[in-house]
Amino acid sequence: MEKSNVFADLADDCAELDRLLATLGPDDWARPTPAPGWEIRHQVAHLSAVFRMAAVAASDAPAFRALMEQLGDDFDANVTAALSRYLDAGAAALRGRWLEEWTTAVEALAAVPAGQVVPWLVRPLPAPILAAAGMMEVFAHGQDIADALGVRREHTDRIRHIVDFAVRTWDFGYLSRNQTPPERGFRYELTAPSGELWTHGPEGAELIHGPAVDLCLLVTRRRHRDDLALSASGADADHWLDIAQAYRGPAGPGRRPGQFDPPAAGASGGTGGTR
Repeated sequence: MEKSNVFADLADDCAELDRLLATLGPDDWARPTPAPGWEIRHQVAHLSAVFRMAAVAASDAPAFRALMEQLGDDFDANVTAALSRYLDAGAAALRGRWLEEWTTAVEALAAVPAGQVVPWLVRPLPAPILAAAGMMEVFAHGQDIADALGVRREHTDRIRHIVDFAVRTWDFGYLSRNQTPPERGFRYELTAPSGELWTHGPEGAELIHGPAVDLCLLVTRRRHRDDLALSASGADADHWLDIAQAYRGPAGPGRRPGQFDPPAAGASGGTGGTR
């Protein structure tokens, strides 16, 4: 498959989530999601805050740095403060704010000149990589919303950007736990939603194998590895399946084995930052 435009694919993912939000009634915004203490409205507020940061980073680097200087050392307090900007306006206004933030962010990221990096939380990133990170956030929090509503999502090969990002950030699970990554990364052989085989990493390395959707569910910690059709060859690769995550910051408790019925759709060929 020829790799598609990550900015267009990010916009498509956001629009798809917006169509799901359009089905919500007034009481649905308060439905609990699998993320402890978070309702659907918290998930949308979090995405809105992340996309606002991305828009500022892509369009006004000094303003982004000033925004980062306002953050404290308490990760949870920073998250709560970011959510309050959107939750205080009430659920009725939240969908409109989300639409405004993601459209502004996609336009700003797509306008960054090729090869120019964008300041971000840990280190500067090229705009396409930051867009892929945005797709990972939409995938993760969109899964929480779908789980809260009992909706089974269908994924397309757009998730290739998320897979590429997960492979790029393969060591984040070690870093968040103060563990030392192996000197050598892994080989990934993953089946796309279309049935195409996607490969990453050196031949002969320890192997991660299975559906690409399942890898996305694993690295966003939206499903437990026991509920996914992923396999590993080698002790290091097997350990990676226990700790994999594609975001920096606390790993959180993740999801319990057998928490969802039916099992993760990726395990059966169909079909979640980061809390």
